[in-house]
Amino acid sequence: MSKARELREMSDEQIRLVWKDSAETLFKLRLQAQTEKLASPSDVRKQRRAIARCQTILAQRGSLVAPAAGPDGAPAMAKAEHDAALHGKHAKKKRAMGRAKIRAPGKSGVAGRRQFKKQTQSGE
Repeated sequence: MSKARELREMSDEQIRLVWKDSAETLFKLRLQAQTEKLASPSDVRKQRRAIARCQTILAQRGSLVAPAAGPDGAPAMAKAEHDAALHGKHAKKKRAMGRAKIRAPGKSGVAGRRQFKKQTQSGE
């Protein structure tokens, strides 16, 4: 019987235990890979795939739950909020630096490129 089929027949709690065990084993393997040579490097891939299988099955069942608290113990924000906050921060950073703040609309063609080059080289 395949590993995925075995997992599908387990309850959610059992799958979460397999997930936790695989995550712990993966952590130990990564430490071992950094400090000493691994006996079989393919074990890292096997553990990552086992974790992915568990997450996939729980997501298909609709019982995959995100962690309730962040690493510092504070409540974790929803994924949509996190993505919006991250997107906004990067977009602001991108607008505030580089060519985006210098380039004016309607300046196209050779004349516009010459003017842009002068502005960027002079440090304006």
